[in-house]
Amino acid sequence: MSYLQYNSSPLTKKSYLFGVRIVKMVKFINCSPKEYGILHQVLRSGTAIGALISEATYAQSPADFINKLSIALKECNETHYRLNILKDTEYLNENEFESIDADCQELLALLISSIKTTKQNNETK
Repeated sequence: MSYLQYNSSPLTKKSYLFGVRIVKMVKFINCSPKEYGILHQVLRSGTAIGALISEATYAQSPADFINKLSIALKECNETHYRLNILKDTEYLNENEFESIDADCQELLALLISSIKTTKQNNETK
């Protein structure tokens, strides 16, 4: 049974599928060992997003939940930056970049929205 069958949150699903895309992208890109550093970093940050969102599911408090999502947001922003570097150094062509960047932008928007909503809900209590 897939990990996604146990999780119904749209944010969890999208971040998991994004992480899978990042892993597949890194496997697809052919580079020398000395160039692997950038790929390793995008692999780390791109898969950390979903891991942090998964951790937030079991947060100990609303503040802990916000903290985990805020770190996921930072990782998502870092991934976006590194994807742009991969495009500008021609490891990704324009079509490949636009496809995965759209997913990254959607995750950024969902994370920002989730953080804002949680903060607003926490203030009204």
